[in-house]
Amino acid sequence: MERTGPPARFTRLLSLLSAALLGAGALVAVAPAAGAADAELAANGGFEAGLTGWNCPAGATAVTTPVHTGTSALKATPTAGDHARCAQTVTVRPNSAYTLSAWVRGSYVYLGASGTGTTDVSTWTASAGDWQKLTTAFTTGASTTSVTVYTHGWYGMPAYYVDDLSLVGPGGAPVTVPAAPAAPTAGTATATSVPLSWPAVPGATGYTVYRGGAKALSVTGTSATVTGLTASTAYSFQVSATNSAGESPRSAATTVTTPAGGGGGGGGGAGLPAHALVGYLHSSFANGSGYTRMADVPDSWDVINLAFGEPTSVTSGDIRFSLCPVAECPNVESEAQFKAAIAAKQAAGKKVLISIGGQNGQVQLATTAARDAFVTSVSKIIDTYGLDGLDIDFEGHSLSLNTGDTDFRSPTTPVIVNLISAVKSLKAKYGPDFVLTMAPETFFVQLGYQYYGSGPWGGQDPRAGAYLPVIHALRDDLTLLHVQDYNSGSIMGLDNQYHSMGGADFHIAMTDMLLTGFPVAGDATKVFPALRPEQVAIGLPASTQAGNGHTSPAEVTKALNCLTKKTDCGTYQTHGTWPALRGLMTWSINWDRFNGYAFAQNFDAYFGS
Repeated sequence: MERTGPPARFTRLLSLLSAALLGAGALVAVAPAAGAADAELAANGGFEAGLTGWNCPAGATAVTTPVHTGTSALKATPTAGDHARCAQTVTVRPNSAYTLSAWVRGSYVYLGASGTGTTDVSTWTASAGDWQKLTTAFTTGASTTSVTVYTHGWYGMPAYYVDDLSLVGPGGAPVTVPAAPAAPTAGTATATSVPLSWPAVPGATGYTVYRGGAKALSVTGTSATVTGLTASTAYSFQVSATNSAGESPRSAATTVTTPAGGGGGGGGGAGLPAHALVGYLHSSFANGSGYTRMADVPDSWDVINLAFGEPTSVTSGDIRFSLCPVAECPNVESEAQFKAAIAAKQAAGKKVLISIGGQNGQVQLATTAARDAFVTSVSKIIDTYGLDGLDIDFEGHSLSLNTGDTDFRSPTTPVIVNLISAVKSLKAKYGPDFVLTMAPETFFVQLGYQYYGSGPWGGQDPRAGAYLPVIHALRDDLTLLHVQDYNSGSIMGLDNQYHSMGGADFHIAMTDMLLTGFPVAGDATKVFPALRPEQVAIGLPASTQAGNGHTSPAEVTKALNCLTKKTDCGTYQTHGTWPALRGLMTWSINWDRFNGYAFAQNFDAYFGS
């Protein structure tokens, strides 16, 4: 969250990721020779029929010059927030070898294939003043029946050109509905969750898990964890297999009884209304929005996050919080008035949390001493002001993954492991009503669909997806996750298309990822399970001054309609409908006041508050 005007942080992060990827070199496989049964599978690879068969961004076009052969070639121009990706999905055969090639011109032009079921591949050229051929190859997985081939430039670079794109290999057989999976096997259940796994079904591209006959979640891998359960309760689970031809019959049922146990089943969420409005209150600083007293916060706000608690140094773990100095905030209340106002909000059913981090508050719990100092100092703040819990707003370089830490389910990086341990200690200390929220940026969550840490070979930005192990380890304690859908570059959604901030489409695609789950770094064996809808809120800036990616009230309403009612979805197809979506978060209450409380009023009008 920003103290001042909107930053270009995500642009910088993407630049760093780009540089790291370029430094590591492209991952190019050796192209196998085409077999007798091989055929040309790319449709309109010479762009002689314009962009027919291709999914390209606005502005992309077929041009008559320059061309490599024929009379047309693709021209696409990246922007600062979009790398102008053109793609098409091609039917292929499982366990088969394919060669992908294209002739390109321009700077930082990429060619690749995703959804291969094995290792997705890409290659690129830094500079091609004349036509240059790019070639890569891949082998499909045992159940892969389609892949997406694509080309793109890079953010902010000039236009690039592509011609004679080719995918050679065995043509795909007609897709048929997969067979029913075997009954799922249950792992060790907790009081609130049951892990399930099952054998892969040939031809399946996804699976649907049913709980008591009702759809619980959809995944692309062969495992899932069903959460939000009740202790000492018997549940029945089935699984079906899906692909483009349809859904299989359901498997035989597996019955699991959750063990007895305490816990809040979601970190104190029972204390919130069905639909909640979350806002950050600039309590320790003012910035251009001005200072707002706690007592003056309107009743619309259900969760008030005090911004910010910050460390005495990046690695100390010692967190301090104090009210804004009078010199900066002439209308600041006294400590006694502030505490009394917090108590009054709580008496009215509101939750008041301390938010740790923000733009300036880098926190790295690299040692157990820092971890213990974090627990002690955060506890002191909570006790001093009588707060309801903790919001984790770690940004910048607070969280990153060490090279070799490649599985979000079992992290080994100290700053990750120690943060998880510290939060669990706080949860244990304050009990099931402790409210825990998180506000990561998209770079640290949804970008994990493509990239995770420094990658299996090193060289990527180690912060990519770095919140995922924290969210996953704390999902049974988590009250709310409200990812910041702003100050963000374009992010790939589950439709394998890039989505840009500022409209309903971005919020729909980003939230669908959280509520559906996704394979991390494209690895179908490492699927980040879906969160429960009551654990998810959409994070937005309250005004154009609050951050890049401000979304108008009308577009916010469209996003809510799509996610909760499956209307107003536009071209994106969600993987479910979630009327229990918890609500909205904004940066910030102060900026919303500056903007006439338009954000809060839209929320109240939509949910009938």
